[in-house]
Amino acid sequence: MSDMINADLVDLDLSADTKEAAARALAERMVARGRVTDLEGFLADVAAREAQMPTGLDGGIGIPHCRSEHVTEPTLAFGRSARGIDFGAADGPADLVFLIAAPAGADDAHLTILSSLARQLMNAEFTDALRAVGDPADAAALIRGEEPAADAGDEDSVATPAAASAGAATVGTGDREDPGPSGRPFRIVAVTSCPTGIAHTYMAAESLENAGREEGVEVVVETQGSAGFDRLDPALIAAADGVILAHDVPVREKDRFAGKPTVDTGVKAAINRPGELIGEVRGKAARGEVTAAGATDPSGSAGATPVERGGESGEGYGTKLRKWLMSGVSYMVPFVAAGGLLIALGFAIGGYEINKAPSVMDHFVWTQADSWAALLFQIGGVAFAFLVPVLAGYIAYGMADRPGLVPGFVGGSIALTIDAGFLGGLAAGLISGAVVLAIQRVRIPKALRGIMPVVVIPLISAAVVGFLMFVVIGKPIASAQSAMTDWLNGLSGANAVLLGALLGLMMCFDLGGPVNKVAYTFATAGIAVASPSDSAMKIMAAVMAAGMVPPLAMALATTVRGRLFNAAERENGKAAWVLGASFISEGAIPFAAADPLRVIPSSMVGGAVTGALSMAFGATLRAPHGGIFVVPLIGNPLLYLVAIAAGVCVTTALVIVLKGLRKPVRGATAQGSGGADPSAPASGAKQPVAA
Repeated sequence: MSDMINADLVDLDLSADTKEAAARALAERMVARGRVTDLEGFLADVAAREAQMPTGLDGGIGIPHCRSEHVTEPTLAFGRSARGIDFGAADGPADLVFLIAAPAGADDAHLTILSSLARQLMNAEFTDALRAVGDPADAAALIRGEEPAADAGDEDSVATPAAASAGAATVGTGDREDPGPSGRPFRIVAVTSCPTGIAHTYMAAESLENAGREEGVEVVVETQGSAGFDRLDPALIAAADGVILAHDVPVREKDRFAGKPTVDTGVKAAINRPGELIGEVRGKAARGEVTAAGATDPSGSAGATPVERGGESGEGYGTKLRKWLMSGVSYMVPFVAAGGLLIALGFAIGGYEINKAPSVMDHFVWTQADSWAALLFQIGGVAFAFLVPVLAGYIAYGMADRPGLVPGFVGGSIALTIDAGFLGGLAAGLISGAVVLAIQRVRIPKALRGIMPVVVIPLISAAVVGFLMFVVIGKPIASAQSAMTDWLNGLSGANAVLLGALLGLMMCFDLGGPVNKVAYTFATAGIAVASPSDSAMKIMAAVMAAGMVPPLAMALATTVRGRLFNAAERENGKAAWVLGASFISEGAIPFAAADPLRVIPSSMVGGAVTGALSMAFGATLRAPHGGIFVVPLIGNPLLYLVAIAAGVCVTTALVIVLKGLRKPVRGATAQGSGGADPSAPASGAKQPVAA
């Protein structure tokens, strides 16, 4: 690690008050040493990684890190703060800050060294020594795994990272014993992984191994990091009494752990609460609970994403509920887009009377445009019919994994049958997941566990959900759905404009996140019928228009005031033209991640203006997606484009004004509008690397 950190990359009196300022101060040291080529581009990558998950750890540690095209070689900078800096840890601010920078194509050897450092951060003696050291050179030596010169002869000196790492390689059992089958120690296999695969992955492994030693439990961890991973021996998995999956990206080859008592959680839980996780998996094993750890998603990739898991232990119910709902929405959106666009194409070719055409099975004529229009319309209608069942099915999947699919789809289909619609699908998904989770808590004989996920759980859960939907809650939900539809149909004047402004704010609040998806799902649910109301089509038009505003505004701002943006942002601005025109709100995320306090409020104001104007102009839309490419299908298309242009201009003006008011930052380039930055490398044009 001698080439990764030296005294010039150490600041023992870090004066920053915020995590952004701390990252900037340490990154400037990297720039001065030639390790980072574009300060602003690198900080944007750090901010993007931070947005995925806070990097604060219990014990007063902050580890901002990323892989970036702007890094020339793996580098580590260390700062010590007297006042502490908030990095999002539960126990308070961090006084030890490690900024880890890895090139996008870092080799395995360097990443292995960085992972070794990450493990040492779980060593209290190591962190205590860093808090006490008084010289930058000695601090760098400690981090490199060398004895500081002043303490070289001290037999009681702190163990170096290398020595501690060697000690951590073998996970034995402590003085306490926790017998598993046949009186042997309880055995756990675990997998840890994080988006970057540099820090949290290895810290979680170290934390679990240390907790295992203290608890007298055998723990073997597979770290799925950036340097690759060595698969656990199948014999170890077969002999394990339980499994811990601590991950924020999908676990590779997850099906290896099928049939084992499993705790599935986020990687930070393994760092902060390893003892609790070990206790939880021991409890599941004692109760005979077996989860479907080997489930795969519909695309065939192994493992559930963070949104698809039921939430980490200790998370609030609101957070878990958001993840469950987002699981359903994320799977529903492709059906909405495909079905809606096919229906829109049918209308474009055959007119709005095409919904009255007979089935193409008996009346299809190859040479008639109306036949093709009817075909597209009817295929789209079939795809749209899956909207509510898929929503319900994958909400249940997010709660209970694969066993939740059957009752979820059954409940969603019943919601359509009884005209409970979108609200019925939400209720069916949540009820289905809850029923399956309740069934899984029942202790059953080991001989019956094999048929539980295939026969018993689908049978009982589908029957219970069907009974509840048909007999108990279906009618009240259908009445609520009808009342909401009547209310929307009655919207006019100021009420409609206010609703458009609210939907515009929601669409631009988190740029493709949960709030954005709530507004989008509300709009698409209204047009997911054969003959949607005029109010529902106005809502769909307002939502799509507002969602186009942020990326188009960022593209315009980088064009007219390029000097306010760095080279990477100006390049991203070029792509934002196409993304915005296509109704892909995520095109503004790189800008929001780098400067959220200016970009997000500006986007929300512009989105509200566009949503309100769209409703005021009475623009309508039958297609749930498509951007400017479905303008011919929009009612009042010219005024609709005026509404979008107004919102884009408002957001652009606000961003330019707010960015112009900030103080100049060191390392920023002073280029003219739209000019190229001659000091930026060719790679600066690329998007931040999301590892």
